[in-house]
Amino acid sequence: MSYSRCELLQALCRRALLLLAGTLLACQATTTLAVAPTAEELAAESSWVKEQLLQTTKAPPFSFKYGSDKPAAFYKSWDRQASEKKLDDNRTEHVITWTHKASELQVRCVAVTYSDFPVVEWTVYFKNLGKKATPLLQDIQGLDLTLRDSAKYVLHGIKGDFCTADSFEPFRLELTEDFTKKFAPYPFSGKSSDGPDGWPYHNLQTEDGGMIIAVGWPGQWESSFTRLGKKGLKVTAGQQLTHLVLEPGEEIRTPLIALLFYQGDDVVRAQNLWRRWYLAHVIPQVDGKPQGPLKQIQVGGNDSSYAQSFLDAGVHIDLCWRDAGGTNTWYPSDKGPYAPKEGEPNNQWLNTGTWDIDRNKYPDGFKPFSDWCHEHGIQFLLWFEPERVGSRETFLGQHPEWLLPATHMTVGDIFNLGNPEALAWLIDHIDGMIKSEGLDWYREDMNGNGPLTAWRAADAENRQGITENFYVQGHLKFWDEIVRKNPGLSIDSCASGGRRNDLETMRRSVPLLRSDFQFPGSQQNVFDGNQCQTYGLSSWLPFQGTGCYLYEPYELRSFYLPLFGMGGLAPENHEAQVTAYKECEQVAPSMLLGDYYPLTPYSLAPDVWIGWQFNRPEVGQGAVQVFRRQDAKESSTRLKLQGLDPKAEYEVTDLDKGTSVHSGKSLMDEGLQVELEPRSAAIFLYKPKAEQGG
Repeated sequence: MSYSRCELLQALCRRALLLLAGTLLACQATTTLAVAPTAEELAAESSWVKEQLLQTTKAPPFSFKYGSDKPAAFYKSWDRQASEKKLDDNRTEHVITWTHKASELQVRCVAVTYSDFPVVEWTVYFKNLGKKATPLLQDIQGLDLTLRDSAKYVLHGIKGDFCTADSFEPFRLELTEDFTKKFAPYPFSGKSSDGPDGWPYHNLQTEDGGMIIAVGWPGQWESSFTRLGKKGLKVTAGQQLTHLVLEPGEEIRTPLIALLFYQGDDVVRAQNLWRRWYLAHVIPQVDGKPQGPLKQIQVGGNDSSYAQSFLDAGVHIDLCWRDAGGTNTWYPSDKGPYAPKEGEPNNQWLNTGTWDIDRNKYPDGFKPFSDWCHEHGIQFLLWFEPERVGSRETFLGQHPEWLLPATHMTVGDIFNLGNPEALAWLIDHIDGMIKSEGLDWYREDMNGNGPLTAWRAADAENRQGITENFYVQGHLKFWDEIVRKNPGLSIDSCASGGRRNDLETMRRSVPLLRSDFQFPGSQQNVFDGNQCQTYGLSSWLPFQGTGCYLYEPYELRSFYLPLFGMGGLAPENHEAQVTAYKECEQVAPSMLLGDYYPLTPYSLAPDVWIGWQFNRPEVGQGAVQVFRRQDAKESSTRLKLQGLDPKAEYEVTDLDKGTSVHSGKSLMDEGLQVELEPRSAAIFLYKPKAEQGG
């Protein structure tokens, strides 16, 4: 990552006003600057784009093989055209096309650069403009990059979700001279963040900086990191399997690739730079602002009196959430292979199908309830699982051509979103449900082990990967269309908990349930495990959610997130629930909008303390969460806070013990003193000290 003096000066001039404005804004609240890109980082990204992406005589940072087993040198001899346009004040789109005259294959790279962050992203499209099938396209890599400017490489990341305490566990890998490592979701999955090696985001640190790499593909992606001895490092990422020909008119695409460049050796700062870009340019916007924190309750869909009980208790819930319901489904589920059988668990909710309302249970549908919600300033969410067709004893059974047959991994057929007729029907059907039932949130789940085995079973020998590619394009189009037809609609991405959280998905949705690891009655170490999930995932996703079903402070506080909910309100837990909702309401804005600082090492061990800080320097406020595990011997600890103004005085409120005043310097240099009993938790909120007499 190098750039000339001339290029640096040009970049400095172009962005000086932007940086000055950001600096002045930050200084209004504190003399410590908020995390923001430096001029050098912006210049480095600009230089990289010119050298690696826009140059006419150099291979761009993606690759493929075409008609042979060697990477295509398309950039040397194919017809090339390029254009650019401003998308808004901060984004510029670059479109570069290469066309192979003989076969009329067009390769189109659509890239977006940012003026406010050192970020570039791109997607590559392959379209057959000819009248016959193309030669074989294979090994398509959306990212293919060789780095030679560092002798040291360290890879930082977290695990994906696999419904265990160590889901989202952070890791640090030294990339020695013989190092090679591949990452991908589980080999049977097709869910983009599924499994220990399934997290589609990486932080690659070099000697003098690094880059954060994100893969946007709600399917089966793969990335690889291979040291070339002392010569450097090769990095690739793309759809895991591509070995196909394109028929006339067909178009496929690569995963979205995004790179964020940073300098220096502060990985925590780099992750906070990522969080700020994410909030500015990734997370769905509501009224022009990032999706805000939410308090939810689970409802049946005709129980306004139950929801009213929370309002009467002083808890203004934001979201009434109608989920699948187990045996109490909202859709007909009494027919199909998962109907109740004597001596077996009742899994009739798996008999998903056409997504009609069970009129025996809800003769008037959900509109009366959603109207009540809207009258009280509450949103209504309804659960769907359209990709997995558990029962053909519905309208969909009349259209077997729309279904990918079940495999031993899929728990039913897979609705083929790559089929244009099927996709059109689904868009119209769900759009009609959103309108008729007054839905504010469309919640999409995807159970079973995933669609990958069904995708691949449908592929011919010379069309491997085509079903998945068309399917992924259809899935993204489905979401885009229902939002276009219903402005203001929000989407919750689930897929058996947090197993589809790639960048393309997060551009369109938020994960209201980060993992199905939340049930202490059937899972081990749920509370300490959820502390660790917050610890690991917060570096990557500012918005995440979960729910708690036990009511002691240690248990409840282990689950506080921007989206928070609990089990049913009852006399024995009434006070605990009211307190928890009010506490989380105070913490959640900092968790969502603040910079994230781990304050202790990560650990699942029962004999440690664990804690973290979320800091909002623009307003001088933040929150600290800390837990003393059951077997931790030390009765107290000191946590050195970060990102504060050393000259400022802060009012620090312990939600259990009251308020004290500390200087920013003492909080950062000496630390915040915390004393707790075993298996206890504390929450501290801080803000600038009020002016005397103010």
